[in-house]
Amino acid sequence: METGAITCYARGVVLPRVSSQHATALMSPSSISPSFSSKSLKSSSIFGESLRVVPRSSSSKVSKTKNSSLLTRCEIGDSLEEFLAKATPDKGLRRVMICMGEALRTIAFKVRTASCGGTACVNSFGDEQLAVDMLADKLLFDSLTHSHYCKYACSEEVPELQDMGGPVEGGFSVAFDPLDGSSIVDTNFTVGTIFGVWPGDKLTGVTGRDQVAAAMGIYGPRTTYVLALKDIPGTHEFLLLDEGKWLHVKDTTEIGEGKMFSPGNLRATFDNPDYDKLINYYVKEKYTLRYTGGMVPDVNQIIVKEKGVFTNVISPTSKAKLRLLFEVAPLGFLIEKAGGYSSDGHISVLDKVIHNLDDRTQVAYGSKNEIIRFEETLYGSSRLKSGVPVGASA
Repeated sequence: METGAITCYARGVVLPRVSSQHATALMSPSSISPSFSSKSLKSSSIFGESLRVVPRSSSSKVSKTKNSSLLTRCEIGDSLEEFLAKATPDKGLRRVMICMGEALRTIAFKVRTASCGGTACVNSFGDEQLAVDMLADKLLFDSLTHSHYCKYACSEEVPELQDMGGPVEGGFSVAFDPLDGSSIVDTNFTVGTIFGVWPGDKLTGVTGRDQVAAAMGIYGPRTTYVLALKDIPGTHEFLLLDEGKWLHVKDTTEIGEGKMFSPGNLRATFDNPDYDKLINYYVKEKYTLRYTGGMVPDVNQIIVKEKGVFTNVISPTSKAKLRLLFEVAPLGFLIEKAGGYSSDGHISVLDKVIHNLDDRTQVAYGSKNEIIRFEETLYGSSRLKSGVPVGASA
């Protein structure tokens, strides 16, 4: 694997014996504030047993690029702050990613303590009762304001540019889906937050490849923060510990082959015979069905398991639902940084120009062969390969 700016390898880590969610669920909303810092972390009974980390090896490996410049070393077991300090010299980007991590931690608490009844799940923000998706929306906007490096932000809930007060030069614009899968919170399925970070003050007239970072927060049995930065290889998973600290626990640099599929928008198979053919291929070849109805957990499992395919395809009567800016491009960035591929049927979703904030598209994520199969089956050829068709397209 060719590396551009960072080399990651593991060190020993002993995790707490108690669940990483145990104490966070006991935290009061006021205990999780934008001013939270890793320096303020102390062992406390309300957080459960403190983290015990095996000391780093005294042998220090240093890699070099072709021009002999030193690469920064990051390690499994680093905190989010330590990782970002090593990963990028851009203090503004570090600040944005840390503030978003603080928002994710608070949203995780709010989701776990939401009261669900009828058609909405609600929780309190100050004295106001809000649906959890709108509460997440407010928390993310507040965190971006607090970062002081965000110029514009835009949410899927409110698809209009909001001025966050940060600079244009050296600042960033952030687009996010505050709570993807909010309709399944009441069933206690895993849900998540998605966001992409672009340099400067533009969220239209840009592509997903222009992102400097993207991430998702996953609120399930564990709370994780999965992120990727433009100038370093891999997609990196951080686990929320009892202390309220994000711990670097996994790097993904390759998406390989594996018979696991997550087929979104299956209603499109009714009048899209090529999508029907592709789904039948997965069934015939005995792929394992892993579909939750939430895009975040379905895409996250490809990164964590390092295999699988996610599809969401349109048809004449079933139009595109997924938004390029808020969902498809950020997740495409995470998948491709993890060593996978993405496609709208013809090109990488990262090469699609975002003309409007509400642009929508079909999409597939997976290994190279899965994307070849997707493109060939639906459209007869693949930009990734010429020659003998693969699988369902044969």
